[in-house]
Amino acid sequence: MHALAVVPVGAALVLLTLWDAFETVILPRTVVRLLRLSRTINTVVWRPWAALAARARTDGRRERYLSFYGPISVILMLAIWASALLSGFALIAYGFGSHWTATPVRPVTFLDDLYGSGTTLFTLGLGDLAPSSSIMRALVVVEAGTGLGFLTVGIAYLPVLYQSFSRREAQITLLDAWAGSPPAAVEMLRRVAANEAKGEIQVFLKDWERWCAEMLEAQISYPQVAYFRSQHGRQSWVSALTAVLDVSAIVLAGLDGIPTWQARQTFAIARHAAVDLSQVLSAAPRRSPRLDATPNDRIIDALEHAGYHVNHGEDARTRLQHLRNMYEPFVAGLSAAFSMELPPWIHNRAIKDNWEVTPRAAVEAHL
Repeated sequence: MHALAVVPVGAALVLLTLWDAFETVILPRTVVRLLRLSRTINTVVWRPWAALAARARTDGRRERYLSFYGPISVILMLAIWASALLSGFALIAYGFGSHWTATPVRPVTFLDDLYGSGTTLFTLGLGDLAPSSSIMRALVVVEAGTGLGFLTVGIAYLPVLYQSFSRREAQITLLDAWAGSPPAAVEMLRRVAANEAKGEIQVFLKDWERWCAEMLEAQISYPQVAYFRSQHGRQSWVSALTAVLDVSAIVLAGLDGIPTWQARQTFAIARHAAVDLSQVLSAAPRRSPRLDATPNDRIIDALEHAGYHVNHGEDARTRLQHLRNMYEPFVAGLSAAFSMELPPWIHNRAIKDNWEVTPRAAVEAHL
């Protein structure tokens, strides 16, 4: 046996790769270990990717480029796992003496170990390399089993990601007709009042309470879903989460005739989602530009103009400011980390909803 010292290195590479894949794909909980492949990819690749996208001449091209990152990062992660397993088993085979019989007969090198590991991991079985010792036969069986399991897990991982993405986006799409694109809390409440449907506010908040909980659990278990962007313009999970927090905060500040119980429940889970995701996804809180751009007086004036009566004027302003301070830094951090714009509180001009814009008009608007 030559180079026996590399066997532990190869075994460690295989075990670490399998453990990382297990934590990422199978384990349904937050992993706090810093050295993780998915976290490393997002740290190394996402930032330059987003910086390059920022140079795009139009918002449409920028979003199109950013939308590629999520799927590509998943493919890259699977490819790195496969390469690490292949290399690890090749190092083990090399350490045990490269006991392969080549056809036609020739000296065996480390490149043959890599080749043999690849054909075994992906269960190709070409026959031009065959194990020639008991140790190598056992290693081939173990690697072939590992390869089958890895391919099965990898194939199963993609549907789970896209199911989580689809459930998240279905609710976001519904928000378009409620609050506009991008969604604005005051606009949502204005539309409800204009159609004499203030009672629907409780239904709205209840639906979005469940969405926040599902979105939080999905993106904690599968963080790469956070990098998948909405298919429709002026929409994102960050803007949807922020708009729900805005609506909840307004109701909690005090609107005459609107009960606060459901708003309190929705605000609690929505803020919980913002805080937890900012930690899990390494999105540090920061000063929100909306705090200065949209003061509380302007929000309350817009609500009163829409037909609402704000209870206890000055107290309402103080409560609204307190609630905003509880979540604005966290959604601002998520917005910066994922290059997803925060929604406005108020639409300053008439903006057509996505459902009112034809695909051709939408394309022309971005060119």
